[in-house]
Amino acid sequence: MTNSEEATVAAAVFGAVCAKADAASCAQRSLARANTEAKNELLNAIADALDAHADDIAGANELDMIESRESGMDAGKLDRLKFDVPRVAAAAAGVRHVATLPDPIGEIVRGYSLPNGLRLQQQRVPLGVIGMIYEARPNVTVDVASLCLKSGNAAILRGGHAAERTNAATLAVIRGMLESHGFDAALVDTVDGYGRAGATAMMEARGHIDVLVPRGGAGLIQAVVRNSKVPVIETGAGNVHIYVDRSGDLAKAIPIIINAKTQRVGVCNAAEKLLVHRDIAETFLPIAARALADANVALRADEAAYGIIAGGEGIDLSRATDEDWDTEYLALTMGVKVVDSLDEAIEHINRHSTGHTESIIAEDYPAIERFTAGVDSAVVMVNASTRFTDGGVFGFGAELGISTQKMHARGPMGLREMTTTKWIGYGTGQVRA
Repeated sequence: MTNSEEATVAAAVFGAVCAKADAASCAQRSLARANTEAKNELLNAIADALDAHADDIAGANELDMIESRESGMDAGKLDRLKFDVPRVAAAAAGVRHVATLPDPIGEIVRGYSLPNGLRLQQQRVPLGVIGMIYEARPNVTVDVASLCLKSGNAAILRGGHAAERTNAATLAVIRGMLESHGFDAALVDTVDGYGRAGATAMMEARGHIDVLVPRGGAGLIQAVVRNSKVPVIETGAGNVHIYVDRSGDLAKAIPIIINAKTQRVGVCNAAEKLLVHRDIAETFLPIAARALADANVALRADEAAYGIIAGGEGIDLSRATDEDWDTEYLALTMGVKVVDSLDEAIEHINRHSTGHTESIIAEDYPAIERFTAGVDSAVVMVNASTRFTDGGVFGFGAELGISTQKMHARGPMGLREMTTTKWIGYGTGQVRA
Protein backbone atom coordinates (compact mmCIF):
# COMPACT_ATOMS: atom_id res chain seq x y z
CA MET A 1 0.00 0.00 0.00
CA THR A 2 1.39 3.42 -0.96
CA ASN A 3 1.68 6.28 1.50
CA SER A 4 -1.21 7.99 -0.22
CA GLU A 5 -3.39 4.91 0.08
CA GLU A 6 -2.46 4.51 3.75
CA ALA A 7 -3.38 8.12 4.40
CA THR A 8 -6.74 7.62 2.67
CA VAL A 9 -7.50 4.55 4.79
CA ALA A 10 -6.44 6.33 7.98
CA ALA A 11 -8.67 9.29 7.16
CA ALA A 12 -11.61 6.97 6.53
CA VAL A 13 -11.06 5.16 9.83
CA PHE A 14 -10.71 8.45 11.68
CA GLY A 15 -14.01 9.64 10.22
CA ALA A 16 -15.75 6.40 11.15
CA VAL A 17 -14.42 6.46 14.72
CA CYS A 18 -15.41 10.10 15.17
CA ALA A 19 -18.89 9.26 13.89
CA LYS A 20 -19.18 6.49 16.50
CA ALA A 21 -17.98 8.85 19.21
CA ASP A 22 -20.44 11.55 18.14
CA ALA A 23 -23.30 9.04 18.18
CA ALA A 24 -22.16 7.96 21.63
CA SER A 25 -22.10 11.57 22.77
CA CYS A 26 -25.65 12.12 21.57
CA ALA A 27 -26.81 8.96 23.34
CA GLN A 28 -24.91 9.96 26.48
CA ARG A 29 -26.84 13.19 26.81
CA SER A 30 -30.02 11.14 27.01
CA LEU A 31 -28.50 8.68 29.48
CA ALA A 32 -27.40 11.57 31.71
CA ARG A 33 -31.06 12.40 32.24
CA ALA A 34 -32.02 8.83 33.19
CA ASN A 35 -32.90 8.24 36.80
CA THR A 36 -31.07 5.81 39.04
CA GLU A 37 -33.88 3.26 39.02
CA ALA A 38 -33.82 2.98 35.22
CA LYS A 39 -30.04 2.61 35.16
CA ASN A 40 -30.09 -0.07 37.84
CA GLU A 41 -32.83 -1.98 36.04
CA LEU A 42 -30.69 -1.92 32.90
CA LEU A 43 -27.62 -3.16 34.75
CA ASN A 44 -29.47 -6.04 36.36
CA ALA A 45 -30.85 -7.01 32.97
CA ILE A 46 -27.34 -6.97 31.50
CA ALA A 47 -26.11 -9.20 34.34
CA ASP A 48 -28.94 -11.68 33.75
CA ALA A 49 -28.22 -11.69 30.02
CA LEU A 50 -24.50 -12.32 30.61
CA ASP A 51 -25.39 -15.32 32.74
CA ALA A 52 -27.84 -16.55 30.12
CA HIS A 53 -25.25 -16.26 27.34
CA ALA A 54 -22.21 -17.35 29.37
CA ASP A 55 -21.71 -20.48 27.26
CA ASP A 56 -21.69 -18.46 24.03
CA ILE A 57 -19.21 -15.94 25.43
CA ALA A 58 -16.99 -18.68 26.85
CA GLY A 59 -17.10 -20.50 23.51
CA ALA A 60 -15.91 -17.40 21.69
CA ASN A 61 -13.22 -16.97 24.31
CA GLU A 62 -11.98 -20.51 23.82
CA LEU A 63 -11.35 -19.73 20.15
CA ASP A 64 -9.40 -16.62 21.17
CA MET A 65 -7.46 -18.68 23.72
CA ILE A 66 -6.52 -21.34 21.17
CA GLU A 67 -5.32 -18.79 18.65
CA SER A 68 -3.34 -16.86 21.25
CA ARG A 69 -1.80 -20.01 22.70
CA GLU A 70 -0.72 -21.14 19.24
CA SER A 71 0.78 -17.72 18.53
CA GLY A 72 2.97 -18.01 21.63
CA MET A 73 1.20 -15.73 24.12
CA ASP A 74 2.80 -16.09 27.56
CA ALA A 75 1.03 -17.62 30.55
CA GLY A 76 0.38 -14.30 32.28
CA LYS A 77 -1.44 -12.80 29.30
CA LEU A 78 -3.32 -16.04 28.67
CA ASP A 79 -4.59 -15.88 32.25
CA ARG A 80 -5.89 -12.33 31.67
CA LEU A 81 -7.46 -13.38 28.36
CA LYS A 82 -9.36 -16.29 29.89
CA PHE A 83 -13.10 -15.56 30.16
CA ASP A 84 -14.72 -18.90 30.85
CA VAL A 85 -18.16 -19.48 32.37
CA PRO A 86 -17.06 -18.87 35.99
CA ARG A 87 -15.36 -15.64 35.01
CA VAL A 88 -18.39 -14.49 33.04
CA ALA A 89 -20.49 -15.25 36.11
CA ALA A 90 -18.09 -13.23 38.27
CA ALA A 91 -18.33 -10.34 35.83
CA ALA A 92 -22.13 -10.51 35.93
CA ALA A 93 -22.01 -10.47 39.73
CA GLY A 94 -19.87 -7.35 39.49
CA VAL A 95 -22.50 -5.68 37.31
CA ARG A 96 -25.15 -6.48 39.91
CA HIS A 97 -22.95 -5.01 42.61
CA VAL A 98 -22.51 -1.81 40.60
CA ALA A 99 -26.30 -1.58 40.45
CA THR A 100 -26.45 -1.54 44.27
CA LEU A 101 -23.95 1.29 44.65
CA PRO A 102 -24.97 4.91 45.22
CA ASP A 103 -25.42 6.87 42.01
CA PRO A 104 -22.80 9.63 41.99
CA ILE A 105 -24.60 11.78 39.42
CA GLY A 106 -26.14 14.86 41.02
CA GLU A 107 -24.24 14.38 44.27
CA ILE A 108 -23.48 17.73 45.90
CA VAL A 109 -19.75 17.94 46.55
CA ARG A 110 -19.98 21.25 48.39
CA GLY A 111 -22.20 24.28 48.55
CA TYR A 112 -22.42 27.64 50.28
CA SER A 113 -23.85 31.12 49.89
CA LEU A 114 -21.94 34.28 49.10
CA PRO A 115 -22.50 37.42 51.20
CA ASN A 116 -24.77 38.77 48.45
CA GLY A 117 -27.06 35.76 48.74
CA LEU A 118 -25.89 33.94 45.60
CA ARG A 119 -26.09 30.24 46.45
CA LEU A 120 -23.37 28.04 44.91
CA GLN A 121 -23.39 24.27 44.51
CA GLN A 122 -20.76 22.00 43.04
CA GLN A 123 -22.25 18.74 41.83
CA ARG A 124 -21.08 15.59 40.09
CA VAL A 125 -21.79 15.12 36.39
CA PRO A 126 -20.63 12.49 33.85
CA LEU A 127 -17.33 12.86 32.03
CA GLY A 128 -19.10 12.20 28.70
CA VAL A 129 -17.60 9.78 26.18
CA ILE A 130 -14.88 7.60 27.69
CA GLY A 131 -12.53 5.77 25.34
CA MET A 132 -10.82 2.58 26.55
CA ILE A 133 -7.83 0.98 24.83
CA TYR A 134 -6.95 -2.36 26.41
CA GLU A 135 -5.49 -5.72 25.48
CA ALA A 136 -6.38 -9.35 26.21
CA ARG A 137 -8.68 -8.39 29.09
CA PRO A 138 -12.29 -9.27 28.15
CA ASN A 139 -13.53 -8.69 31.71
CA VAL A 140 -12.74 -5.01 31.14
CA THR A 141 -15.47 -4.89 28.50
CA VAL A 142 -18.07 -5.73 31.15
CA ASP A 143 -16.50 -3.60 33.88
CA VAL A 144 -16.27 -0.48 31.75
CA ALA A 145 -19.76 -0.86 30.32
CA SER A 146 -21.37 -1.26 33.75
CA LEU A 147 -19.46 1.61 35.35
CA CYS A 148 -20.07 3.93 32.40
CA LEU A 149 -23.78 3.23 32.29
CA LYS A 150 -24.25 3.72 36.04
CA SER A 151 -22.24 6.97 36.01
CA GLY A 152 -24.05 8.34 32.94
CA ASN A 153 -21.14 7.98 30.51
CA ALA A 154 -20.83 6.44 27.06
CA ALA A 155 -17.96 4.08 26.17
CA ILE A 156 -15.96 3.58 22.99
CA LEU A 157 -13.84 0.42 23.29
CA ARG A 158 -10.76 -0.95 21.58
CA GLY A 159 -10.21 -4.35 23.15
CA GLY A 160 -7.41 -5.69 21.01
CA HIS A 161 -7.10 -8.50 18.47
CA ALA A 162 -6.42 -11.27 21.00
CA ALA A 163 -9.86 -10.95 22.61
CA GLU A 164 -11.80 -9.84 19.53
CA ARG A 165 -14.24 -12.77 19.41
CA THR A 166 -14.84 -12.64 23.17
CA ASN A 167 -15.44 -8.92 23.16
CA ALA A 168 -17.78 -9.16 20.18
CA ALA A 169 -19.89 -11.83 21.91
CA THR A 170 -19.97 -9.83 25.14
CA LEU A 171 -20.85 -6.56 23.46
CA ALA A 172 -23.64 -8.23 21.50
CA VAL A 173 -25.28 -9.12 24.82
CA ILE A 174 -24.78 -5.66 26.34
CA ARG A 175 -25.94 -3.74 23.28
CA GLY A 176 -28.95 -6.02 22.95
CA MET A 177 -30.01 -5.17 26.50
CA LEU A 178 -29.53 -1.45 25.84
CA GLU A 179 -31.90 -1.57 22.90
CA SER A 180 -34.49 -3.75 24.64
CA HIS A 181 -34.61 -1.29 27.56
CA GLY A 182 -35.09 1.77 25.39
CA PHE A 183 -31.49 3.02 25.38
CA ASP A 184 -29.35 3.73 22.35
CA ALA A 185 -26.88 0.93 21.62
CA ALA A 186 -24.37 3.64 20.64
CA LEU A 187 -23.76 4.10 24.38
CA VAL A 188 -21.35 1.16 24.29
CA ASP A 189 -19.55 0.71 20.99
CA THR A 190 -16.32 -0.77 19.67
CA VAL A 191 -13.69 0.11 17.11
CA ASP A 192 -12.17 -3.38 17.10
CA GLY A 193 -13.18 -3.82 13.47
CA TYR A 194 -10.67 -1.15 12.44
CA GLY A 195 -7.69 -2.85 14.08
CA ARG A 196 -4.78 -0.73 15.24
CA ALA A 197 -5.96 2.10 13.02
CA GLY A 198 -9.02 2.32 15.25
CA ALA A 199 -6.86 2.83 18.33
CA THR A 200 -4.84 5.50 16.53
CA ALA A 201 -8.04 7.27 15.51
CA MET A 202 -9.28 7.23 19.12
CA MET A 203 -6.07 8.93 20.23
CA GLU A 204 -6.60 11.65 17.63
CA ALA A 205 -10.32 12.17 18.27
CA ARG A 206 -10.01 15.23 20.47
CA GLY A 207 -13.36 16.97 20.68
CA HIS A 208 -15.18 13.71 20.00
CA ILE A 209 -13.90 11.53 22.87
CA ASP A 210 -13.69 13.33 26.22
CA VAL A 211 -11.10 11.18 27.98
CA LEU A 212 -9.02 8.16 27.03
CA VAL A 213 -7.97 5.40 29.43
CA PRO A 214 -5.30 2.86 28.38
CA ARG A 215 -5.18 -0.40 30.32
CA GLY A 216 -2.53 -3.01 29.70
CA GLY A 217 1.23 -3.38 29.64
CA ALA A 218 3.71 -0.55 30.01
CA GLY A 219 4.26 -0.35 26.24
CA LEU A 220 0.58 0.16 25.47
CA ILE A 221 0.08 2.69 28.24
CA GLN A 222 3.10 4.79 27.31
CA ALA A 223 2.21 4.70 23.60
CA VAL A 224 -1.19 6.20 24.40
CA VAL A 225 0.24 8.75 26.84
CA ARG A 226 2.83 9.91 24.31
CA ASN A 227 0.63 10.00 21.22
CA SER A 228 -2.87 10.89 22.35
CA LYS A 229 -4.38 14.27 21.58
CA VAL A 230 -7.31 13.31 23.81
CA PRO A 231 -6.82 13.85 27.57
CA VAL A 232 -5.53 10.62 29.14
CA ILE A 233 -6.04 9.09 32.57
CA GLU A 234 -2.86 7.08 32.94
CA THR A 235 -3.29 3.64 34.44
CA GLY A 236 -0.14 1.97 35.61
CA ALA A 237 1.94 -0.99 34.90
CA GLY A 238 2.72 -2.62 38.21
CA ASN A 239 6.35 -2.75 39.29
CA VAL A 240 5.09 -3.59 42.76
CA HIS A 241 7.29 -3.92 45.87
CA ILE A 242 7.08 -5.68 49.22
CA TYR A 243 9.46 -4.44 51.91
CA VAL A 244 10.13 -6.63 54.95
CA ASP A 245 11.28 -4.40 57.78
CA ARG A 246 13.55 -5.55 60.59
CA SER A 247 10.48 -5.35 62.86
CA GLY A 248 8.42 -7.53 60.53
CA ASP A 249 6.60 -10.64 61.70
CA LEU A 250 8.30 -13.20 59.48
CA ALA A 251 5.47 -15.71 59.94
CA LYS A 252 3.12 -13.16 58.35
CA ALA A 253 5.59 -12.22 55.65
CA ILE A 254 5.88 -15.56 53.85
CA PRO A 255 2.14 -16.08 53.11
CA ILE A 256 1.82 -12.44 52.05
CA ILE A 257 4.77 -12.66 49.65
CA ILE A 258 3.61 -15.96 48.13
CA ASN A 259 0.07 -14.68 47.66
CA ALA A 260 1.19 -11.36 46.20
CA LYS A 261 3.58 -13.02 43.76
CA THR A 262 1.82 -16.22 42.71
CA GLN A 263 -1.96 -16.00 43.10
CA ARG A 264 -2.18 -14.45 39.62
CA VAL A 265 1.12 -13.61 38.00
CA GLY A 266 -0.20 -11.70 34.99
CA VAL A 267 -1.96 -8.88 36.83
CA CYS A 268 -0.71 -5.39 37.66
CA ASN A 269 -1.03 -5.78 41.43
CA ALA A 270 1.18 -8.87 41.59
CA ALA A 271 4.39 -8.26 43.54
CA GLU A 272 7.53 -8.06 41.41
CA LYS A 273 10.21 -7.04 43.92
CA LEU A 274 11.11 -8.11 47.46
CA LEU A 275 13.20 -5.78 49.63
CA VAL A 276 14.55 -7.10 52.95
CA HIS A 277 16.21 -5.18 55.76
CA ARG A 278 19.82 -6.24 56.27
CA ASP A 279 19.30 -6.94 59.99
CA ILE A 280 17.01 -9.88 59.22
CA ALA A 281 18.26 -10.88 55.77
CA GLU A 282 20.48 -13.77 56.93
CA THR A 283 17.58 -15.31 58.84
CA PHE A 284 14.68 -14.49 56.56
CA LEU A 285 15.97 -14.72 53.00
CA PRO A 286 16.76 -18.46 52.98
CA ILE A 287 13.23 -19.17 54.23
CA ALA A 288 11.64 -16.79 51.73
CA ALA A 289 13.75 -18.11 48.85
CA ARG A 290 12.77 -21.69 49.65
CA ALA A 291 9.06 -20.80 49.79
CA LEU A 292 9.28 -18.92 46.48
CA ALA A 293 11.24 -21.74 44.84
CA ASP A 294 8.60 -24.22 45.98
CA ALA A 295 6.09 -21.98 44.16
CA ASN A 296 8.29 -22.14 41.00
CA VAL A 297 9.40 -18.51 41.28
CA ALA A 298 12.78 -17.63 39.77
CA LEU A 299 14.81 -15.08 41.74
CA ARG A 300 16.91 -12.20 40.40
CA ALA A 301 19.01 -11.08 43.36
CA ASP A 302 21.41 -8.24 44.12
CA GLU A 303 24.90 -9.20 45.37
CA ALA A 304 23.97 -9.24 49.05
CA ALA A 305 20.83 -11.33 48.52
CA TYR A 306 22.62 -13.61 46.06
CA GLY A 307 25.33 -14.35 48.62
CA ILE A 308 22.76 -15.32 51.23
CA ILE A 309 20.52 -17.42 48.96
CA ALA A 310 23.19 -19.13 46.81
CA GLY A 311 23.57 -22.81 47.49
CA GLY A 312 19.93 -23.44 48.27
CA GLU A 313 18.89 -26.65 46.56
CA GLY A 314 16.49 -26.32 43.65
CA ILE A 315 16.38 -22.50 43.69
CA ASP A 316 16.39 -20.76 40.30
CA LEU A 317 18.74 -17.92 41.21
CA SER A 318 20.65 -15.42 39.11
CA ARG A 319 22.19 -12.01 39.63
CA ALA A 320 19.93 -9.03 39.00
CA THR A 321 20.86 -6.47 36.37
CA ASP A 322 20.09 -2.76 36.51
CA GLU A 323 17.16 -3.41 34.17
CA ASP A 324 15.57 -5.85 36.62
CA TRP A 325 14.70 -3.13 39.12
CA ASP A 326 12.49 -1.38 36.54
CA THR A 327 10.92 -4.50 35.04
CA GLU A 328 7.32 -5.62 35.47
CA TYR A 329 7.82 -9.35 34.93
CA LEU A 330 4.18 -10.55 34.80
CA ALA A 331 5.73 -13.98 35.27
CA LEU A 332 6.98 -16.30 38.00
CA THR A 333 10.06 -14.14 38.50
CA MET A 334 10.91 -11.85 41.40
CA GLY A 335 13.69 -9.37 42.07
CA VAL A 336 15.26 -9.56 45.55
CA LYS A 337 17.33 -6.85 47.21
CA VAL A 338 18.86 -6.31 50.65
CA VAL A 339 18.58 -2.74 51.96
CA ASP A 340 20.44 -1.17 54.87
CA SER A 341 17.53 0.87 56.18
CA LEU A 342 13.89 1.81 55.88
CA ASP A 343 14.93 5.03 54.19
CA GLU A 344 16.89 3.10 51.55
CA ALA A 345 13.82 0.94 50.89
CA ILE A 346 11.66 4.04 50.43
CA GLU A 347 14.23 5.68 48.17
CA HIS A 348 14.60 2.55 46.02
CA ILE A 349 10.84 2.13 45.67
CA ASN A 350 10.26 5.76 44.72
CA ARG A 351 13.01 5.56 42.11
CA HIS A 352 11.93 2.31 40.46
CA SER A 353 8.22 1.86 41.18
CA THR A 354 5.51 2.61 38.65
CA GLY A 355 3.50 4.19 41.46
CA HIS A 356 0.94 1.40 41.67
CA THR A 357 1.05 -0.52 44.98
CA GLU A 358 3.66 -1.20 47.64
CA SER A 359 3.48 -3.17 50.90
CA ILE A 360 5.42 -3.09 54.16
CA ILE A 361 5.71 -6.01 56.56
CA ALA A 362 6.43 -4.42 59.94
CA GLU A 363 5.28 -4.30 63.55
CA ASP A 364 7.04 -1.05 64.48
CA TYR A 365 4.44 1.71 64.22
CA PRO A 366 6.86 4.59 63.54
CA ALA A 367 8.40 2.53 60.70
CA ILE A 368 4.94 1.90 59.25
CA GLU A 369 4.10 5.60 59.46
CA ARG A 370 7.36 6.61 57.76
CA PHE A 371 6.79 4.08 54.99
CA THR A 372 3.17 5.01 54.29
CA ALA A 373 4.04 8.72 54.32
CA GLY A 374 7.26 8.39 52.31
CA VAL A 375 6.27 5.99 49.52
CA ASP A 376 4.79 7.86 46.57
CA SER A 377 2.40 5.27 45.15
CA ALA A 378 -1.35 5.16 44.64
CA VAL A 379 -1.85 2.41 47.22
CA VAL A 380 0.25 1.37 50.21
CA MET A 381 -0.57 -1.83 52.08
CA VAL A 382 0.53 -2.61 55.63
CA ASN A 383 0.99 -6.28 56.54
CA ALA A 384 -1.22 -7.31 53.63
CA SER A 385 -0.91 -8.63 50.08
CA THR A 386 -0.64 -6.21 47.19
CA ARG A 387 -3.32 -8.27 45.43
CA PHE A 388 -5.99 -6.35 47.34
CA THR A 389 -5.53 -3.31 45.08
CA ASP A 390 -8.60 -3.89 42.96
CA GLY A 391 -11.80 -1.98 42.39
CA GLY A 392 -13.96 -5.01 43.11
CA VAL A 393 -12.14 -5.74 46.35
CA PHE A 394 -12.35 -2.07 47.36
CA GLY A 395 -16.13 -2.31 47.02
CA PHE A 396 -16.50 -0.53 43.67
CA GLY A 397 -18.15 -3.53 41.99
CA ALA A 398 -15.70 -3.15 39.12
CA GLU A 399 -12.98 -0.74 38.08
CA LEU A 400 -12.15 1.39 35.08
CA GLY A 401 -8.49 0.78 35.88
CA ILE A 402 -5.94 1.70 38.52
CA SER A 403 -4.72 5.23 38.04
CA THR A 404 -1.09 5.96 38.85
CA GLN A 405 -1.29 9.63 37.98
CA LYS A 406 -1.94 12.44 40.44
CA MET A 407 -4.68 14.35 38.64
CA HIS A 408 -8.40 13.81 39.21
CA ALA A 409 -8.20 10.13 40.18
CA ARG A 410 -5.57 7.94 41.83
CA GLY A 411 -5.75 4.24 42.63
CA PRO A 412 -8.69 2.01 41.64
CA MET A 413 -11.23 4.02 39.66
CA GLY A 414 -14.89 3.41 40.37
CA LEU A 415 -18.06 5.41 39.82
CA ARG A 416 -16.98 8.68 41.47
CA GLU A 417 -13.72 8.68 39.52
CA MET A 418 -15.78 8.58 36.32
CA THR A 419 -17.39 11.92 37.06
CA THR A 420 -16.34 15.53 36.88
CA THR A 421 -18.14 18.44 38.51
CA LYS A 422 -19.88 21.62 37.53
CA TRP A 423 -20.92 24.64 39.54
CA ILE A 424 -24.49 25.93 39.64
CA GLY A 425 -25.22 29.38 41.00
CA TYR A 426 -28.75 30.13 42.28
CA GLY A 427 -29.47 33.84 42.40
CA THR A 428 -32.31 36.20 42.97
CA GLY A 429 -31.23 38.94 40.59
CA GLN A 430 -27.67 39.62 41.85
CA VAL A 431 -25.29 41.55 39.60
CA ARG A 432 -21.57 42.01 40.16
CA ALA A 433 -20.53 45.50 41.13
